[in-house]
Amino acid sequence: MEAPFIFGKLAEGKNFINREKDLENLKLNFKSGINTILISPRRWGKSSLVNQAAEQLKTENPELHFCFIDLFNIRSEEDFYEDFATKLIKVTSTKWEEWIKNGKKFFSNLIPRFNMGLDPVHDFKITFDWKELKKSQDEILELPQSISIAKKIRIVVCIDEFQNIAQFDQSLAFQKKLRSVWQRHQKVTYCLYGSKRHMLAEIFENKSMPFYKFGETRFLNKITEHYWIEYISRQFSSTGKLISNELSAEIAAMMENHPYFVQMFAKNVWQNTDKKCSSEIIAFTLQELLIQNSLMFQRELDNLTNKQINFLKALTEGVLKFSTKETLTNYDLGTQGNITRIKSSLENSEIIDLWGDKIEFIDPLFRLWFTEIYLNKK
Repeated sequence: MEAPFIFGKLAEGKNFINREKDLENLKLNFKSGINTILISPRRWGKSSLVNQAAEQLKTENPELHFCFIDLFNIRSEEDFYEDFATKLIKVTSTKWEEWIKNGKKFFSNLIPRFNMGLDPVHDFKITFDWKELKKSQDEILELPQSISIAKKIRIVVCIDEFQNIAQFDQSLAFQKKLRSVWQRHQKVTYCLYGSKRHMLAEIFENKSMPFYKFGETRFLNKITEHYWIEYISRQFSSTGKLISNELSAEIAAMMENHPYFVQMFAKNVWQNTDKKCSSEIIAFTLQELLIQNSLMFQRELDNLTNKQINFLKALTEGVLKFSTKETLTNYDLGTQGNITRIKSSLENSEIIDLWGDKIEFIDPLFRLWFTEIYLNKK
């Protein structure tokens, strides 16, 4: 029997939960040519949302073509241009022979090199001479607009982990270049998103940055509990197992309604359930997961300073004002200025998420391990 819960990959079909309003808004923007920026922490379902919108619109609007680009492993301008060109040529052509033909057709100043392995469908890549590329970068950035006009189609370019461009050499100049070209495109829509909320906010919400007001910015929220109750109960039932609404709510609440972790925890609870779930099974599963992840979590703590660990301790104990004299003394946090550095470091390490005055652990399972095992508190 296959597990009825999915995590670590795109949620599709019956595994795509809620997000109706977000989905309709995104589809409307894609159809209307409105650029969209999606911002939320890692594993909140941005990629699944974009994919779901694309799949539905491919049927409703055949003229729309979606190009998906992931910058996770892209670390330079050169890598960006080559991946950008490769993905665009592939998604707007039907076979590899046409990829090569179009690759030559749409470049006038650049001479593309076509690299193919034993399987051309998966091992196809366009590369360029970097010296030539630096002289004709706009030709690549104009590629989606050029293809759209030539083929009489509309293209939606969806770029994941977009915040990685902030790590490029001369990143600000590169961002200015992208903005200056892309803002002129009438046949192309851009959807830009990523997993580091503070970096994306800096790129898109800072008035001094090139991408400020590039499109509509949407901040995704967690999926609310009542949707999880319905989903978890339904998935158990679909495999002949039973779970009450109260216990479904408990699973979601323990993982703070975080999409990835609710799915992961529910899968393990389901696996430990023979016929009917109980509170004891949920408690056993949680302890099982905490023990399984102890080594990894301990390694995370080993990389933190004592004051950073003290800050996390204060956070688990409900402290809201970290800069008061009492908190600084009770938790040995140093000076008020040190609090800013601690927050920034923990945020960059993706241990906590900061949004306004709100501070929370990114990983709810790590929070439970830190509280129950490291601090030995229930």
